[in-house]
Amino acid sequence: MKALFNGTVIAQSDDTVVVEGNHYFPLDSITTEYFTDSDMVSACPWKGEASYWDVVVDGERSSHAAWSYRDPKPRAENIRDHVAFWNGVEVVEN
Repeated sequence: MKALFNGTVIAQSDDTVVVEGNHYFPLDSITTEYFTDSDMVSACPWKGEASYWDVVVDGERSSHAAWSYRDPKPRAENIRDHVAFWNGVEVVEN
């Protein structure tokens, strides 16, 4: 799978985890230069607290487009150290 924003691959992996229809990419599969910290957080009753990043490619920004559960609840342990996308980031097969 690969994640694209503004025509650029920002993450790519053959080992994503699918949860609730979202592909979670391993942290080491993202291109960190395209990610900036966001102050947004959200809570899921069974996954825990999610932290977000903005995605920026060639001056184009998608706010809060990537998220991760850095300390997931036990039922979501399989997405620890993984990142998922939305808000303009396209996830497609390789």
